[in-house]
Amino acid sequence: MSETRRNKRRKAEDALPVVDTMTGQQIGRVGDLSVDGMMLIAENRMRDNALYQLSFHLPDTRGLPVPIEIGVHEQWTAPSSLPGQFWTGFRIIDIAPRDLDVIDGWLEREARD
Repeated sequence: MSETRRNKRRKAEDALPVVDTMTGQQIGRVGDLSVDGMMLIAENRMRDNALYQLSFHLPDTRGLPVPIEIGVHEQWTAPSSLPGQFWTGFRIIDIAPRDLDVIDGWLEREARD
């Protein structure tokens, strides 16, 4: 099967916890990430077609955590291969330029590794 995404997506090798900033609750972890979308691995099903404000940390070039905050729109949710776990695809609809630069740098570092 060929890749049909517009932008490069990178799988998160390390656990990158994701927090719903509206509730302050950790809702899952980053499965993969691109400059325009994210897959979340969560223990609870996300609401269909809902908007969320999420935050997480990405390592910078020195491995130090950089806080990222994004507004996202749920595109799909499906049970994962593990019982009690869900995969949710989000489209990023709001992101600060600095946060976009951090994500882009994180994606580029994988290409060089």
